[in-house]
Amino acid sequence: MVANKTIFVAGFVFFFIILAVAMSGMREFGQPISSEMDDHFILHGQEETGANNIVTSVVFDYRGFDTLGEATILFAAVLGISVLLDQQVKKTRKKDKKTKSKNAKGRRK
Repeated sequence: MVANKTIFVAGFVFFFIILAVAMSGMREFGQPISSEMDDHFILHGQEETGANNIVTSVVFDYRGFDTLGEATILFAAVLGISVLLDQQVKKTRKKDKKTKSKNAKGRRK
């Protein structure tokens, strides 16, 4: 019992030491390492894409293939889950039909 508490406390302290080291190396909020890409999008986004909204231009024009890939993966995941659930529903219905037919045969005798 004491060994478990010691291991827990040691793990807890180790976790917070790692957390403190990671936090000490962080920059101030909103201060990126390099802002060259940000500046390019802000300065040239409207003339290159024709979009008035910079977020829209980045998501649909600059990162269009990435967004298409993400949508494709999401669609594939939803399709896979739908197929699995459909198979489960069919199995359940088949079991219900067998149970009903057995009950009906038992009542006839």
